[in-house]
Amino acid sequence: MVEKQIMEEKLNLVSDKMMILKNNGMKEKYPVSLIDINCWEWPQGVGLFGLYRYYEMSRKPELLTFLTEWYDRRMEEGIVEKNVNTTSPMLTLTYLYEITKKESYLSLIGEWADWIMEDKGLIRTGDGCFQHMITGNPNDSEILIDTLFMTVLFLARAGKLLNRPDYIEEAKYQVLCHIKYLLNKNEGLFYHGFNFKRNDNYGGILWGRGNCWYTIVAMELIQEIPMEEGLKRHFLTVYENQVEALKRYADPETGLWHTVIDDPDTYLELSASAAFLRGIMQGVRLGILKREAYEGLIEKAVKGLLDNIGDDGTVKNVSYGTPIGLDKEFYNKIPCCPMTYGQALMILALQEALTDYWH
Repeated sequence: MVEKQIMEEKLNLVSDKMMILKNNGMKEKYPVSLIDINCWEWPQGVGLFGLYRYYEMSRKPELLTFLTEWYDRRMEEGIVEKNVNTTSPMLTLTYLYEITKKESYLSLIGEWADWIMEDKGLIRTGDGCFQHMITGNPNDSEILIDTLFMTVLFLARAGKLLNRPDYIEEAKYQVLCHIKYLLNKNEGLFYHGFNFKRNDNYGGILWGRGNCWYTIVAMELIQEIPMEEGLKRHFLTVYENQVEALKRYADPETGLWHTVIDDPDTYLELSASAAFLRGIMQGVRLGILKREAYEGLIEKAVKGLLDNIGDDGTVKNVSYGTPIGLDKEFYNKIPCCPMTYGQALMILALQEALTDYWH
């Protein structure tokens, strides 16, 4: 394993960079910037979660100050709309409430969780699945694997915080539904989406970052909420099959993953790679995976990740926000640029690699 001091230095650089991330002149195609850290959208939500986990490990007061000031400012400005993706920042707010006990935080958590569960709140599609509605677009009849991180994880946390077991049960059901419609059983990997009108998985692409949301959510849920043994076993079997496939498709030189997992002609993508490494390392540390089966891959991938961090802490080769595509080339043409989720998923991977278990 790489020396702790080197990883700590990189981790500081990556987190510092994320807290000042601005649009670098790239023309964005969504109503709210996916790049600027000071916007309320899903990339920033992932970013805040990574930063919170770093605070949890380091207890650096400046990180907590940044997080609380970020939420206070955004709440004062007002949030554009509630949808699947704008729910993402709510996840970290559940943890901040536990630290600060701010009533304004708890009030928003309760209001948002209620909205998800209401008949006229978050849109449902086939089998009662959460429709992947986003800012300015309901995405009719569409579900995406991304929803598991963007909304379902928050709902589970809110259920725990608010003592609402029905919210926790809904979160479990949504994971089951997304597995049902998005899992490629031949590969053990996930498709990006499913459409209930088309009755298909669009292009049937095994997209990297889409898959990583399951890797992360599976590990978070089994540690966060009470779960029946049979259900836990099911979630973990899906996870184990997924990481076996990831091991099979990892780039032999770097230990990283391509933006289309099963196509080595597509570029190596760092946000997915960092998240996969985080999920695999957690699985080993928690005793779910055998260390000897993954240790070589982990060592290679850690070095591969560090090689993709710029001198100023920018995580390189991170693909911009990606809608569903119908072929592999669509995903391979998504441009790369600095993104808060790229910074955050790198933080999560390095934070896990710095735990005492790995040293």
